[in-house]
Amino acid sequence: MLPGETVGISNHPLRMQLANEVHARPYELLTAPVQASHLAILSDESTLPREREAIGALCARFNIAPPDISARHFSADMGIFRLKWERHTEFSTYTFFHAAPFSEPFREPAIAQVPKEWVEQLPGDLLAAIHVALTPRDYPKREIEELAVHFASNTVTGSSVAGDAAEVWTDFHVHADGFSRFLVQDNSLRSRQAGRLIQRLYEVEQYRILALLAFPLAQQYGQILSRLDQALNNLTSKIVDIDNLEDEHQALEELSRLAAEVEQISSSTSYRFSASAAYYDIIHQRLADLREERIQGIQMLHEFMERRLGPAMHTCQSVDERIQTLAKRITRASNLLRTRVDVSMEGQTKDLLKSMDRRAHLQLRMQETVEGLSVVVLSYYLIGLVGYGLKAIKSAGIGINVELGTGIAIPLVIGAVFLGVRRLKRLAGHGAEADSNHP
Repeated sequence: MLPGETVGISNHPLRMQLANEVHARPYELLTAPVQASHLAILSDESTLPREREAIGALCARFNIAPPDISARHFSADMGIFRLKWERHTEFSTYTFFHAAPFSEPFREPAIAQVPKEWVEQLPGDLLAAIHVALTPRDYPKREIEELAVHFASNTVTGSSVAGDAAEVWTDFHVHADGFSRFLVQDNSLRSRQAGRLIQRLYEVEQYRILALLAFPLAQQYGQILSRLDQALNNLTSKIVDIDNLEDEHQALEELSRLAAEVEQISSSTSYRFSASAAYYDIIHQRLADLREERIQGIQMLHEFMERRLGPAMHTCQSVDERIQTLAKRITRASNLLRTRVDVSMEGQTKDLLKSMDRRAHLQLRMQETVEGLSVVVLSYYLIGLVGYGLKAIKSAGIGINVELGTGIAIPLVIGAVFLGVRRLKRLAGHGAEADSNHP
């Protein structure tokens, strides 16, 4: 632990954690003869407490201090075997080492020293299982035909590694016991170098399987993408001939359905494909770290791996790129069609506005006509009233010419009625404006 400050400057809270990260999960110190059994078990983070509990139970069985409650890796010597446990993003590994002379490299592997009932209760699904046998320098060297006996007579690949400090042999097959096998001949390995070499070998195998998890998905969705691609081509060719808004809306619905299906495929595969690419890079790095040199007439590990794993990884990459390309094409087609729909709707809106303008003009003309008729009708009745009034005055004995008075009243009445109607119209307009300004 560091103090709060160094040379008077406060330390970042994560400084020690980040500085020690490079020293985390060190390689084991191994000296031939030694056997190792490695398990890679696929499981999510929810199983981590159960894993720690299992490790703790094994430690209690052999009177060893258990791992910390927040540990993600642990290594301990149980006496008859050594355990190394590591928790990764989506899987956990358990490696068991047994240092003792052996005559047959894989007859009594290291995992045979581990309590069987304890191994059986480990959580998750087994993804990779590997036996590694490191033979001492005085172990008799055998010809390739004799080595094949250890690999069930399968085709054996091998190479000289670590600057000719060791020779590695494998067939990359899963044998009858469920394990694949690596046989390592120690020529001049140092203890830490032996630990690094064995770890790189089982990492090559486990990451090969992890990388290939994406391959079934690529095969599954390859045909589906071909169907979706053809559907998009057919739909795109129809867009050119669409000449009405209803067909445009229907095409948009079909594009939306295609987009949803492609997005579902992308969400189902994006993590797996990206993880596969990352694992493939790790494999290349681990193979490069081996520093292989050819043994005459024998295929090297990286040659075997690249010839078989490379095409599968390229298929995964191709399918991933097809998904992204198809999504972009659907987006472009949708944008094009939406633009056409917008233009069509703008044309319809323009025609509607023109029609409304014509109706408003006709309505205004009709309103003016009605106003004119209203003036005539009102004037007619008012003049009639004036006539009745003049007749009443004449009947009262006042000498008056009813016809002359009625004729003189006609222009006056019409003018008054006209001005009154105009005033009422103006007042109604001001009232409507005031209502609009004060909702």
